[in-house]
Amino acid sequence: MSLSPLLASMTGFARDRAAHEGVEFAWEVRSVNSRGLDLRFRLPSGFDSLEPALREAAAAMLRRGSLVATLTLSRTPEAARPVLDEAALDCALALIERIRLRLRTTAAVAPEAVLALPGVVRTPAAEEDEARMSALHAALITSFRRALDSLVCARRAEGARLGVTLAAILDEIASLTERAAQDAAAQPEAIQARLLDTLRSLLAEAPALPEERLAQEVALLAARADVREEIERLRAHVAAVRALLAEGVAIGRRLDFLAQECAREANTLCAKSASTTLTATGLALKAAIEQFREQVQNVE
Repeated sequence: MSLSPLLASMTGFARDRAAHEGVEFAWEVRSVNSRGLDLRFRLPSGFDSLEPALREAAAAMLRRGSLVATLTLSRTPEAARPVLDEAALDCALALIERIRLRLRTTAAVAPEAVLALPGVVRTPAAEEDEARMSALHAALITSFRRALDSLVCARRAEGARLGVTLAAILDEIASLTERAAQDAAAQPEAIQARLLDTLRSLLAEAPALPEERLAQEVALLAARADVREEIERLRAHVAAVRALLAEGVAIGRRLDFLAQECAREANTLCAKSASTTLTATGLALKAAIEQFREQVQNVE
């Protein structure tokens, strides 16, 4: 059986690190299984406006899964270091000299007082304008997309391993289905014995029971013991699952539905069983289907 290279798990982790104009940042994205696409973002204060674009990017690349994306950032030492604005200092000193002339004083001015004047000393990070913030946001979104690319690769790698496991379990289900068909072929004798016992009980309790009623009881028991339809539906479901695994893209929900249908047929087969052999096979079939369904919960 060939598996699609696009089969993806919902479990994965990825990280992307980058820097932009004195800001170092890192994204960590991790996902686990979920019924739908659940997105949660942990962003530093002041970066909440990024979330709509981040959601759009994630929704374009992921179909299902619970995703948590965490952004951490820090300023490089160069970006955090105060810078002396020479032009502002010259302007401040000129104003101080004019004030001295006006006041006719020669009093000295403390250097720290001059440095405390607005604009003389500036921190680049504190005066980022709209254009620089917009460029930083674009860099953050680009980095997030790279993290998503890595996450998709991780989920597909996990999906490839998961596909091998699912294929092996599906082979077991197919094998047990055929064994059940063989066991069911040996049921007529058991069914006949049960019918005879039932008829003896009915005749002992009501000797005058109408023949029509006897015929109804016989037909009912025969119908209840016939598992051919269940076997055929199981075969059809196995074939449908194989086709989905070959398709690979966003098949988790459909696989889960087919697993439920297989479980329903296996339950009915066990209920109709007239032999311990078929019952044992049916129980093994139910166990394999349940194992398959547990694994399917992690398929995107």
